[in-house]
Order: sequence, then structure tokens, then C-alpha cells
Amino acid sequence: MSGPGGPRSDEPLLSVQHLTVEYAVGGKTLSAVSDVSLAVGRGETLGLVGESGCGKSTLGRAVLQLNRPTAGKVTFDGTELTKLEGEAMRLMRRRLQLIFQDPIASLNPRRSIGDIVAEPLIISGVKDKAERERRVRDVLSAVGLDPDQVRGRLPHEFSGGQCQRICIARALVLEPELVICDEPVSALDVSIRAQILNLLEDMKRRYGLTLLFIAHDLAVVKAVSDRVAVMYLGRLCEVSPTEQLFAKPAHPYTALLLEAIPLPDPTVKPATNLAVGEPPSPLSPPPGCRFHTRCPKAMDVCRQVDPPMRPLDGGRAVACHLYD
Repeated sequence: MSGPGGPRSDEPLLSVQHLTVEYAVGGKTLSAVSDVSLAVGRGETLGLVGESGCGKSTLGRAVLQLNRPTAGKVTFDGTELTKLEGEAMRLMRRRLQLIFQDPIASLNPRRSIGDIVAEPLIISGVKDKAERERRVRDVLSAVGLDPDQVRGRLPHEFSGGQCQRICIARALVLEPELVICDEPVSALDVSIRAQILNLLEDMKRRYGLTLLFIAHDLAVVKAVSDRVAVMYLGRLCEVSPTEQLFAKPAHPYTALLLEAIPLPDPTVKPATNLAVGEPPSPLSPPPGCRFHTRCPKAMDVCRQVDPPMRPLDGGRAVACHLYD
């Protein structure tokens, strides 16, 4: 894995192995994430896509140990996070940060912007007030906000795009190595999304970041990702370099997601072979391949055997019986 904009090392910064996250719901077990394995190289942006409810955000929070996984391992820079607790996990979180989907709701409405951005420094033990103020000013300037104009104001005085810039500043003030972006532009106006995506790319270069970019908008993922991982009902079904995935998707679900993207061309007819109906409930996933109930290419084996993730050419991998 290498190339312009790609990872700078063969050793992944983040490794997720056989991760499972389950919840007890009404006497049943809800399988939010099921046996997911992936790796993110240093300096890479891995896009994680899928329909709402497929487990993308749960996976991101499990990586940070905000939701403790039921099984599996999460290894960050050689340290297994699933074994860390208390002070050790708190110290590790300086190196891992999260940008939330709703920028306005994720900011404390009673605190000033300066206090919000400085709070991670206080929690991490930066006692020098002058040093905290310097770093707050630097990071606010880096995200395109005038520190003198915004530090004393409250979140409700800012637009959604400005609030997301503040959230990005809060995530970057500790100079982390890995940032998980949980649909960071989905709550913003279309006209603002490009600005925030460009800002994230600038911050990635400036701070040497590695990004796990969670989204359901494939156009956004294509613009920012080096590789893309596709999830369906808690499982990974395809992982591929971005250009290859969009040019020649391997999994039927990925192909249907791409066909569902509307084109700004009135002469192009809408796709007619899209997946039918809603995904099955994670409380009672179907046997075999979880996508077989909606797949136009389903075979008998798909209804009986869950396909393993298998490697293909060009650094791709797919979980589909079409490649048996």
C-alpha cells in the first residue's frame, strides 16, 4: 500500500481483528458489528461506507473503546487497546480523536469556544495556561477561524459549518495521530461540505494525520479516501483501493450502491436493478450471506454459507461466493 496520498509505512497504524460488538435488546442479542477485520496504514484515509444502521459508527466507537467490543482486538501503533483501562486508556486517547456527525449538538452550549477547545488540554494534563492559550489560538487559526473573534463566544452564535470547524479544532488541539471522522459533513449544507472536506485534507497534511472516514455518501468517500471498506449489516463485504472500487466493484452490494448514486443528467435513466426492500434486522440476521435476501445474483450457497473475506488482485478483498 503506497503512492501519492497513501500510507507511508507497510506497518498499519491501526489494526482491527475479528471485532464483534453485541448488545442485549429485549432478551435477544443485537449484533451491531460481526467479526470485522481491517487495517489502516500510517497517513492513509480509509473510507467506511454502508447504509444507515450497518454498524459504521459502532465500529468507529469500538476502535476508540467508547463502546467496549464483545470480542476481537484493536491494536494501535503496536498497543492492544482492548487491554487498556483507566489511566492507560486516558493517556492513549491523546493520540486518537473523534469528530462527531452533528457539530452543534456535540458542543456544550453553556461554554465558550475557547474553553471547549482548551478542555482536552486540561484533561490531558497541560497545566501551563499560557501554553494552552497558545495551542488554542494556533489550532483555531489553522481551521480558518479568528481566535480573537471566536474564543469568547458561545456555540449558538455560529453556523453549522463554523461549529464543525470548532469541532475539528477541538479534535486536533492534542495533535493526535488517528482521527475518526463520523459522517462529519452529513449534517451540513451541500455548499459547506466541500469546504470542510478541503479543510480535513489540509489538516491531514499539516498534522500528519491518519483518518478513518465514516460516511454513507459515496461521492464524499471517493473525494477523500485512499481505500474504501464497505459494510452491510455489521459485516465487511468489500475492501478496495478507491479508484478500483468505483471503476469495477467486486461485491454486488457495492455495485448497487454505486448504481444508486443519482447523476445530474436528465438523459440517464435511473437504475432499475437496485436492492429491494429494507435490510434485515440485526436482531435476526439471515443465515449464510447477510445480503442474499436483497442480492440480484444470490445462489443457493449464499443462503447457507457465510462467505469469508478473500483477497483479489490489486490489493482488493471481497466476501462473496461469486469468487469461489
